[in-house]
Formats: sequence, C-alpha cells, structure tokens
Amino acid sequence: MFAKQSTDKAVFLWAIYAPATIVLAPLLVSELLAASYSPKEWALLGASLVMQSLYAALLSYTYTAGDLSQVYPIMRGTPTLLTPTFGVLLLGEALPVWGWVGILCMLAGFFIMLGPISAFANNRAALKPILLAVSVGLCITTYTIIDKANLQFISPLALLEVTNIGFLLGLTPSVLQRNRLKQVIRKHSNIIWLGAILSPGSYFLFLLAAQNSAVSMVAPLREVGIVFGTFLGLIVLKESQGLRRITASIAVVIGIIIIASFT
Repeated sequence: MFAKQSTDKAVFLWAIYAPATIVLAPLLVSELLAASYSPKEWALLGASLVMQSLYAALLSYTYTAGDLSQVYPIMRGTPTLLTPTFGVLLLGEALPVWGWVGILCMLAGFFIMLGPISAFANNRAALKPILLAVSVGLCITTYTIIDKANLQFISPLALLEVTNIGFLLGLTPSVLQRNRLKQVIRKHSNIIWLGAILSPGSYFLFLLAAQNSAVSMVAPLREVGIVFGTFLGLIVLKESQGLRRITASIAVVIGIIIIASFT
C-alpha cells in the first residue's frame, strides 16, 4: 500500500530495502567467507539474486499500471498454484488432498478477481496491468522455489541479504537519476522507516517457515496478503469494483483456512 501511494514507486521500493541491506551486509560476508559452496550452490544464489532484480523492476511498473486491489491479488495468486506444483514436481514434496482443495479455493478467488475475460479482449490498456501482475507472479514462483533450495546450505538471514541485494540492483537505475531519491525521502520520510521493517521482515519470516516446512504448503499460506491488499486498496485507496474483489478475497480466506486446518 505504501508503494502504491508513493509518488515514485521504483525509488520508494529501493529506499525501503536499503536499510536492511546495509545492516545485514557484514553477516552475509562473514557467512560466505566461512562457507565452502559448490558451483551449483553459487549458481543457485546467483539465480536468486537475478530473479529478485527482475521481480523488483516489474513490481514498480505493476504498481504504476493498475489498482492495488486488482494487481496485488493477481501477482500473489499466480504462485498459489504454481509453487505447490513445482514443489511437488521438482523438490519431491507431498501435498495432501485437502491442501489441493484449499489451493483450488484460492484460485477461484483469483479468477473472480480477474472478472470476465471478455472485458480485456479489445482493451490493451486494461490487459497491461494483468499481464504485468502475472509476470510478477511468475518471478515470485521462481525465486520461492530457488530460495527453498538455497535454505539447504545458507541461513535464512544471509539468504535474505542476497535477495535484498538483488532487489536493490533491479531498481538502482531509477535511483541514479538526479534528485529522485532525495525527493522520495523528503516526501515519504514518515513511512519509509515502516516499510523498511515490514517488507524485508515479511520475507524473512517466510524463509524461517520454509526452512522447516514444505514450500508447497507454506507458500500458499503466505498469500493471505491477497486479502489485506484488496481491503487496503478498497478502503484506504478508495478503489472501485469492491463487491467482486471482496468476494474473491473471501474465497482466498476459505482456501487458507482449509490448508491451515487439514495439512
């Protein structure tokens, strides 16, 4: 919500990740120096960094193109099916039948959020935020699977720093443009510090959960943010199409409850 409200979304996102990146840098350096990683493990860390860079760049464009209550559920809903599927196929995880039922409920909410496909058939402007949000969702799916593999040999806090660095790199070209960072800090100094805790902190909590649980289970539960994103968009940002988006959020909540109760 803070990013959506900001006047310069790319620079604002960069600003809220910079503090954690600076603070965690010594920890990552220390852990890397003490480790002896294989080429495959270095490649996985590099892949995580690259995917975070792409994710950050696409994220800023997506928040510019569409409503929060529209694009957030789509970009968070896309991994709802893909992450468990890849977790089962690539990581050898198992998901109970009720887990898939919960995921299908969340996907139903995802399609309700999209609305009639015919509305986008002849309207490229309406389709753009949808495509951007799906692209962000694909990035989330990819880096989630990669980071689950990374947690086998690196600590969650050090991995968080790797992802933070990648995120900053994806947005750095915007920050290098004259006075943009200064203007964002001046305009949003009252919320930058809060975003600097909430955004990196949320992914750290996910990494802690994923370290000891199947990513096919914890990744869908992470998408409870769909509900918050929808209501913040409708109530705080005064966005439209409230009934359909609230209905979609209810379907997502039902799916989350099923997953939490039966898996």
